[in-house]
Amino acid sequence: MTPGFVVAAPSSGSGKTILTLGLLRAFRDAGRAVASAKIGPDYIDPRFHEAASGRPCVNLDGWAMRRDRILSLAARAGAGADLVVVEGVMGLFDRPAEAGVEGAGGTADVTRTLGAPVVLVVDCGGMAQSVGALVDGFLRFDPGVEVAGVILNRVASARHEALLRQGCAAARVEVFGALPRSAELKTPSRHLGLVQAGELAGLSALLAAAAGLVAAHVDLGRLEAVARPFTRPRPTAAALAPAVPPFGRRIALASDVAFRFAYPHMLEGWRAAGAVIHEFSPLADEAPIAGSDAVFLPGGYPELHAGALAAAARFRSGMLAAAKAGVAIYGECGGYMTLGEGLTDADGARHEMLGLLPLETSFAARRLHLGYRDATLAADGPLGPSGARCRAHEFHYATVTREGEGAPLFLLDGEKVGRAQGSVSGSFLHVIDQD
Repeated sequence: MTPGFVVAAPSSGSGKTILTLGLLRAFRDAGRAVASAKIGPDYIDPRFHEAASGRPCVNLDGWAMRRDRILSLAARAGAGADLVVVEGVMGLFDRPAEAGVEGAGGTADVTRTLGAPVVLVVDCGGMAQSVGALVDGFLRFDPGVEVAGVILNRVASARHEALLRQGCAAARVEVFGALPRSAELKTPSRHLGLVQAGELAGLSALLAAAAGLVAAHVDLGRLEAVARPFTRPRPTAAALAPAVPPFGRRIALASDVAFRFAYPHMLEGWRAAGAVIHEFSPLADEAPIAGSDAVFLPGGYPELHAGALAAAARFRSGMLAAAKAGVAIYGECGGYMTLGEGLTDADGARHEMLGLLPLETSFAARRLHLGYRDATLAADGPLGPSGARCRAHEFHYATVTREGEGAPLFLLDGEKVGRAQGSVSGSFLHVIDQD
């Protein structure tokens, strides 16, 4: 098994992502084959990982995924690599509310599953020797989680660094490096997180700057020395089976900046099961490839491109023809909005969508919907048989302004969620795994 470690922090906003990107590119620049993984339900950060490392990045989700799935995906990520760097989510010991007190889903839970050491990145702004007390708490909090050492981030000066190192020495924790403040290491964001890697014109410069900073201020050799092989997965049928059964044998996948949120582990599972995936771009006015027996519209940003989608005549006619022919069509989140009758953008302008589901959505009336969802399929469909339990998450600001008659796709805490009409179905939920 390939050795690795987890990059974690006391809280969100401590600099985990930029540090991880810098580590990945710095190790790559040093001639190491470095792979990565991202803990939690995240579509955006893994694409930045891939740009930095040159290798695919997988998601590892302690709430939604079975243990064997996590270990299997981690092993596949590290195949052929010298090192695996795993980026955590939130603070090290934070968990989503849905996990409960004794549940799983946070960085520490996945870290225990992997048997990996933790490299703790600490935002040291406004702090000096007190960093020792903070780190000491993280060292002692959970005996099942090994904090191998720290990287001090946003250090103001050489004097500041010396005081921070005094605190860490008192806590008897190794310091792997100290990163100075850097104004150039900022990435633009929008309502669902960072601007996507494929849309960021200055990505190469950002990665080069992050790698340069890390190479100059972090001991890469020591980090590689503390890395350990992850727990070996058992070759169980559950771990090897697709997270979600393929919708068909020839699947048309919408893929462009408006439809980018498809989990790689799900697509890999479909290919391993024998399905062939053909990508097409609705924004380029492309229709699903002829002969497809399934169409998947994943999430993304249709609300930012509603006018272009409404004007995409070939895309529209191809989707309507597929629905008329009984092709299985499934949309998640942004894909669900596109399957509806209309989408109102942030300026209040309504754009006509495909009209395959009785649904009106609005990005003008914004409200955050965020969290894990434990949902049950209400009827047989592309996702599986009625009663199948789906582990999913929801993250969007759009609201449903009108939902017409139709069968629900999911049952969730007694509520009917999503819509299914003929061979077309969808909801705002992003499915990660199934029990």
